Amino acid sequence: MTAKASRNEPQPPGKRRLALLVTLAVLAALAVVAAVYHGRTGDWWPFRQQERNQLLLSGNIEAHESVLSFKTVQSRLVELPFNEGQWVKAGTVLARVDDADYRQQVAIAEASQAFQARQVDASRQSVVAAGKIVKAAEAEKALRQADLRRNADLRRQGFLSAAALDQTTSAYRQASAALERDRALAAFAERNVRSAEAAVRNTEEAARLARIVLGYTTLVAPFDGVVTVRQAELGEVVVPGTPVITIADLDHVWLRAYLNEPDLSRVRLGQEVAVTTDSYPGKRYRGRISFIASKAEFTPKSVETHAERVTLVYRVKIDLDNPTHELVPGMPADAHIDLQGDAGHD
Repeated sequence: MTAKASRNEPQPPGKRRLALLVTLAVLAALAVVAAVYHGRTGDWWPFRQQERNQLLLSGNIEAHESVLSFKTVQSRLVELPFNEGQWVKAGTVLARVDDADYRQQVAIAEASQAFQARQVDASRQSVVAAGKIVKAAEAEKALRQADLRRNADLRRQGFLSAAALDQTTSAYRQASAALERDRALAAFAERNVRSAEAAVRNTEEAARLARIVLGYTTLVAPFDGVVTVRQAELGEVVVPGTPVITIADLDHVWLRAYLNEPDLSRVRLGQEVAVTTDSYPGKRYRGRISFIASKAEFTPKSVETHAERVTLVYRVKIDLDNPTHELVPGMPADAHIDLQGDAGHD
């Protein structure tokens, strides 16, 4: 009886407290295991069904950049008015080199063009003069031909000697030859006009090319943007193709993210995406998937995803409109891809 009574006696408060703490520790451990298991597999987590309807990708904001350099010109930088971080409008002069040599080439080409234009005028005047000479030769030939017919009649009637008729015949032949010569010279003068006109067109093209090359001595902004890199300084001699300044278009940025291989069949080109950032909590930016790599690559070291990373990933590009310029290059961002109602890609 004494033993049974001892079993029914209430336990001391210290033992009850210890038992409660052990129970709570076990429950906490189970919760941690459940969370880890959910993160790795997610097969039995109660809220997994909701997450299966949304795919989360993490990445960084990138901007469409244009690296500007001088084309076909080599000279010294004399103007570089903007520094990194400054905003510029489309058409703004970003850099200029010393263009004295190229302006001189334009002047030479334009002078040659003017000279050839005068040559055309002279050739046309020669054509006019040659035409008048031909007309005079035609009149001379007609006169000699009339003399020949008249003297031939006189010779048949016996009123003219054979020697006189021979002289008339010779004069007619000379007039005919002179006419042929003058016509050939007139044709040659016309060909000179065409050659001079071709020379004018050639000098016009040369002058146009010289002006184009002169235009290459100035770099202008191709779009509204921000200067991200200035690769040169005033006084440097730049050669063709050397990067001078880089400008980024912040009106239209994109998110570079990486997609795990098992999720590749769940997304498609043109799919709408909601993008969020830590810098602007609660704000969502609308985007669209514009590129999915056709070949897998190893996971970059800098990529961090909410799910466990796999060895192979596919690069994804998500275009974003950024009229307020809140999204800047390098900013971390998350892409939320809604898969509800997209059974073909579930």
